[in-house]
Amino acid sequence: MTDNDEGCGLYLITPAAIPDVAAFAKTLAGVLATGAVSCVQLRLKDVENSVVESAAALLLPVCHQYDVPLLINDYAELAAKVGADGVHLGQEDGDVAAARTLLGADKEIGVTCHSSRHLGFEAGEAGANYVAFGAFFESHTKTDATLADKEVLTIWDEVTDIACVAIGGITPTNCKELADAGAHFVAVCDAVWAHSEGPEKAVLAFQKALL
Repeated sequence: MTDNDEGCGLYLITPAAIPDVAAFAKTLAGVLATGAVSCVQLRLKDVENSVVESAAALLLPVCHQYDVPLLINDYAELAAKVGADGVHLGQEDGDVAAARTLLGADKEIGVTCHSSRHLGFEAGEAGANYVAFGAFFESHTKTDATLADKEVLTIWDEVTDIACVAIGGITPTNCKELADAGAHFVAVCDAVWAHSEGPEKAVLAFQKALL
């Protein structure tokens, strides 16, 4: 992922649980067919690695059909094993250099940096392709997160070419202010999958708001 010259892109995170992956793959295909999504992160929680592997096997072809990269959350070894396009690492999920060794030079590596530019610079110096800052708003998936100041996006955009992703409680109503502050991508989950009009309408609403 690179600094998006065409504006702020949509970074879509899957639900933490996907009971029927085959059905979800069809839903995801419809979402990606809109052309509104720049990246997908497979973020399954509290499951065995084999479950993630099985899900990735079904979702990777869907993402690639629409030229959208699929990243695996947390585990670089698993991302390498399933042939994903990269990995997203939390602060406790291993270092960037080790992930790069596992994945190779052409894969994407992102790092959660909360509201810390210092962590962002460390990740960038280690070879991360992008950093993620947040949460910027109250979020159902990050209920204990300390809210970040949008200034971190502005300063980051001014001083480095490394892409930054804003995350946390982002909706079609508030995403534009993060893009205007300097975010290159906005990461969304519940605002898409739990949207009252369905996920396809949700990503189109984001696309319209980010124009």
